[in-house]
Amino acid sequence: MSEQAQKPYMLHESSYVDQPATIGDGTQIWHFCHISAHTSIGENCRIGQNVFVAPHVQIGNNVKIQNNVSVYEGVILEDYVFCGPSMVFTNVKTPRCEYPRNTSGDYLTTRVKKGASIGANATVVCGTTIGERAFIGAGSVVTKDVPDYAMVYGNPAQIQGWACACGEVMVKKDATELHCDRCGTHLNLK
Repeated sequence: MSEQAQKPYMLHESSYVDQPATIGDGTQIWHFCHISAHTSIGENCRIGQNVFVAPHVQIGNNVKIQNNVSVYEGVILEDYVFCGPSMVFTNVKTPRCEYPRNTSGDYLTTRVKKGASIGANATVVCGTTIGERAFIGAGSVVTKDVPDYAMVYGNPAQIQGWACACGEVMVKKDATELHCDRCGTHLNLK
């Protein structure tokens, strides 16, 4: 029986997983990826081509990471997070080549909560939290925390509206009430 046949996940032959690492059933790791030791990846994730996952990263279940993304130490991706192609996470607030900051104590935590989506080429500055089901527009630069369901874009990213869990833009009914015409969800911003 081949080594791949024994794994509960799919690993392309051009990719590497350093041990120890935990990878859940049904996860697919595509071409030219490097998964570092001491990393935890949940079930049914899709890791696209040329993705790097640093040591001690935590990735939940059903996460999709598109091509050319580096998930650096200090990043936590909860369940159902989407990372668009070539988006960027940072992990040190003030990097210097002459004075390296490359120990676990130097890395700030970045948390992307359940169901959030980050568009292609967006940058997420370390130490921020992206709220549940928030939507980060393509090319945006996130420099501060993003509330649950917020739709942000720009440089720096600013709240431009609100996104439903189903992915539709929510309609504002009054100062604090939002409604989704597609699925009927109501949200109160209080």
